[in-house]
Amino acid sequence: MWAARHVRDTGRVRLTTSELPPAAELLAGAVVVSLPMRTRFRGITAREVMLLRGPAGWGEFAPFTEYGDAESSAWLAAGIEAAYLGPPAPLRDRIPVNATVPAVPADHVAAVLARYPGATTAKVKVAEPGQSLADDVERVAAAREVVPAVRIDANGGWSVDEAVSAIAAIGDVEYVEQPCRTVEELAQVRRRVDVPIAADESIRKADDPMRVVAADAADIAILKIAPLGGMRAVLTLAEQIGLPVVVSSALDSAVGIAAGVAAAAALPELNMACGLGTGSLFTEDVAPAFVPSGGVVGPRWFTGDDVVIPDAVRAGASRERWWRDRLARCHAVLAG
Repeated sequence: MWAARHVRDTGRVRLTTSELPPAAELLAGAVVVSLPMRTRFRGITAREVMLLRGPAGWGEFAPFTEYGDAESSAWLAAGIEAAYLGPPAPLRDRIPVNATVPAVPADHVAAVLARYPGATTAKVKVAEPGQSLADDVERVAAAREVVPAVRIDANGGWSVDEAVSAIAAIGDVEYVEQPCRTVEELAQVRRRVDVPIAADESIRKADDPMRVVAADAADIAILKIAPLGGMRAVLTLAEQIGLPVVVSSALDSAVGIAAGVAAAAALPELNMACGLGTGSLFTEDVAPAFVPSGGVVGPRWFTGDDVVIPDAVRAGASRERWWRDRLARCHAVLAG
């Protein structure tokens, strides 16, 4: 099966035509949904997802709409792997997860965290466009009042000097995720602060994910299944990169979260809470969400009728066509 053999070559998934299910076969069982969100997150209020059905169950193809076809093709490879090969063998049945706090006002933080029963770690979004450092400081402080450990995620929103100042103002955190955009900037920040630095975009959007290691730019690797080409690609990269790993979601539906949990369950070592509790950000989903109990979730895989798609979340005809055209283009990228 192709998904067991595909490799990452300069950051891109490479497959041959003979190893791919035909595009027509993928499209025959594909469904597009638009999942409404409780609050704006990553600039959107609804998450569009294409679901793929295959012999091993359901997979997800859901690159954000602004991504180009070359980048999006890795997401298609991940969806095909899930639908046609299924999960790797697990090594554990309990995955600790962090709560995720969007860039909400500080007085909303406690209500957000209440949706993550038992969580002892929260990831708080900071550096939101249009907000101030004072907003970030207040939001993080509000999270600390509820959970003992807080990590922050700037999504590359700061310059080096802004990052250094903001980290000092925010105070003690478990780590700072992607404070700046480039690998070189991450390395500069890491040299100037005492807080661990985690790399996300500098790994999953890089032509060479190992640049982070070569530049000594991060203490922790944030690995996301879909943009890195699938569960097995993440397991291989985790071994190669040699840093502590946090498996995180890319604002996935329950189907996509299942792949993230499966990869986390198969890692040889897992010492930090993963970012796989984001299902609570949706008001509706296509399958039972991975709701933490006692701060952990367990592996589940969706096959057959496990996925039920309410009419209310089915995308309209024009969006269905848009996604089907996109899948065909990304399929051609993989084949090429």
